[in-house]
Amino acid sequence: MHKEILSGVFAPITTPFHQDGSLNLEGLAKNMQIYAKSRLNGYLAIGSNGENKSMTEEEKLQVLETIISGKSANQIVMAGCIAESTYETISFAKKAAALGANYLTLLSPSYFKKQMTDDALYKYFTDIADAVDTPCLVYCAPQFTGGIVLSPSLIKRLASHHNIVGMKDSSTGNIDSYLLTVPEDFAVMAGSANFFISSMTNGAVGGVISLANAFPEITCQLYDLFVAKEYEKCFAMNRKILTLNKAVSGKGGVASVKAAMDLAGFVGGEPRLPVLPMEPGDIDSMAAVLKEHGLI
Repeated sequence: MHKEILSGVFAPITTPFHQDGSLNLEGLAKNMQIYAKSRLNGYLAIGSNGENKSMTEEEKLQVLETIISGKSANQIVMAGCIAESTYETISFAKKAAALGANYLTLLSPSYFKKQMTDDALYKYFTDIADAVDTPCLVYCAPQFTGGIVLSPSLIKRLASHHNIVGMKDSSTGNIDSYLLTVPEDFAVMAGSANFFISSMTNGAVGGVISLANAFPEITCQLYDLFVAKEYEKCFAMNRKILTLNKAVSGKGGVASVKAAMDLAGFVGGEPRLPVLPMEPGDIDSMAAVLKEHGLI
């Protein structure tokens, strides 16, 4: 059931801010009006692209509520529950669940990195999953956790928990190992366009793709071509997606994703400080690639 629900393309929603750094919920609501009419299967709210660590808890809940209220009836929301302590993560997870999040996405703590052994992480993830009724997803993103990579043996243990039903993997070179070690009913999602299609060929159910923030239609087209087994068209489209992803997400992280959104007619804006916006020259270079491919 969860593999079916989590199939397709999901956008890791960005959080708009005003020029003074305050939350721009009106801009987020405008984006959601467009996304709700798209073929996106759903969203990851308040994750890394959502600048989770740059917001207060109150702001996170406001953003999550705006996304949930703005989605279409058939779209689902995964809520990023990201904190350094089990206590705080459980507290926030319960609030996210109460707002109506369909899934809770859990990222490994990293401040006490040396103490984050497989046993410590197993207890962290399972303690949270035990404390809530909403199904949980594990998130492997070493670029945001000081290099912590979840081991395949840990994922295998976690996959046996009744309330841990899948994972999102944004690491490099590990998703095939996860796919080979988990049971059939465990949903594995690619966290990057760079290995979205290759992971689908090995059993991943879908992807959380940052490029979908600015260009949801082409990412959904890519998935549709794969599902339809139109592989020649799919691989040609994938080469285009990889080029675009390098120009957008691979160029400057959330700052470039937001800049691409502005170019595509969404409310992107600047990231919240201390993350700096893209330089004008870099935006021009990105715009040239997008124009070349007929996207703006």
